[in-house]
Amino acid sequence: MKRKEVITDEQKKIARYAKAMGHPIRMYVLELLSNQSCCYSGDLTEILPIAKSTLSQHLKELKDAGLIQGEIEAPRIKYCINKANWEEAQELFKKYLLI
Repeated sequence: MKRKEVITDEQKKIARYAKAMGHPIRMYVLELLSNQSCCYSGDLTEILPIAKSTLSQHLKELKDAGLIQGEIEAPRIKYCINKANWEEAQELFKKYLLI
């Protein structure tokens, strides 16, 4: 007999967004990008007191979750909020926090 799946796709999405947002540096990046159109990774390196490699890992986590998107403009990478997923994340958090 097949077991019924109890975890919904919606629950998986919000958990992924929450995991990606689970670090203060990532929250800073999201806040910064939500208040401006885009930002270059080099600019973030100048602002944040962390190593480039550490910043790259944080950006990768946000990108893998779909909250930001990156576009290569050699030799730099321009990052922007992924508006559709950002709005989806906001709606999911509202829904789950108001339960």
